[in-house]
Amino acid sequence: MELRHLITLKTIVEKGGFKKAAEHLGYAQSSVTAHVKELEAEVGKPLFDRIGKKVLLTHYGQQFLPYALKIIELYNQALMTDDEPAGDLTLGISESLMICRVPTLLVEYRKLHPNVNLSLKSLDYQDVMSCLQTGEIDLALVLEKDGWEMAELHCERLIREKMVVISPPQEKSIELGTVLYTERSCSYKAVFKDYIDYNQMDVKGSLEFQSIEAIKQCVRSGLGISMVPYFSVKEELEGNKLIGNEVESDRPTISTFLAYHKDKWLSPAMNSMVTLIKSHAQSW
Repeated sequence: MELRHLITLKTIVEKGGFKKAAEHLGYAQSSVTAHVKELEAEVGKPLFDRIGKKVLLTHYGQQFLPYALKIIELYNQALMTDDEPAGDLTLGISESLMICRVPTLLVEYRKLHPNVNLSLKSLDYQDVMSCLQTGEIDLALVLEKDGWEMAELHCERLIREKMVVISPPQEKSIELGTVLYTERSCSYKAVFKDYIDYNQMDVKGSLEFQSIEAIKQCVRSGLGISMVPYFSVKEELEGNKLIGNEVESDRPTISTFLAYHKDKWLSPAMNSMVTLIKSHAQSW
C-alpha cells in the first residue's frame, strides 16, 4: 500500500472529485484514476461509487478512510520527529573537563532539551576509540596532544590549552625532585615529561595518580610538583592555594577535542550538543 495512493484518496474526498484532486495534486486525471484502481485492487473492495458525475465513498470506503487518514498523519509525525531533540545521548568526557567546564554546559542543555535522556561517562585515553566504535558513547570531549587524530573519528580541536607547572604555597615545604604524574595513559603526562627533559630537571622520584583532584591536593601538601591544564587550577591559583608557572607557548601542549565516529548519524540531540559545546568553547 503506497502512501501516495492514500493521499490521492484523501484529496478526492476533500476536493469532491477525481478532476479537482488531480488539479490539486498536479497529476493527470488518468493518474488519479490509476491510483484508486490500484488501491481498490489491493484492498479487494470498491472505495467509490461512480454515479453519473458524482463520486461517493462506498460503505467500505467510509470505513477505510479514517485508517488512511491515520496512516498519513503517522507518516507526517514520523517526519517531524527529527525537528525536536529527544531520546538517549551519552557523552564521554575527560575527568578534568567533567569537573571544571562541563557542569554549566549540561545545565543549559537540560533546560533547552528536557526530552533528551542525557548520560555521562568518564573517559580514559584508551577508551575513546572503542567507546565510539561500539556506540557506548555518542560524543567524546577529551584532552589530547596537539595534532591528535584517529582515522575512524571526526576530531575537531576546540581550544589549545595553556599548561602550568604547579607547586605548593610558599609556606609549605616541598619534597624536592618529586613529580606527580597523571596515570600512564593520560595525554599530558607525555607533555610534562617533554618539559622535564627540555629543562633538564633532576627528577629523583615520581608518583602516579588517576585523579587530577588528588594531584592538586598532594601538591598543596608539599608532596611534589606537577603539570596540569591552567583551567583545572585557575581557582586555586587565584586563591593563592597553589603556585603556577606557565609553560612556554612554543612547548608541546594539549588541546580540548570534540570527537565522534565518522559513520555516526548526528541526531538532533547530538547536533544540538555539538552546537552548544562549540558555543561554550569560545569562552574557555
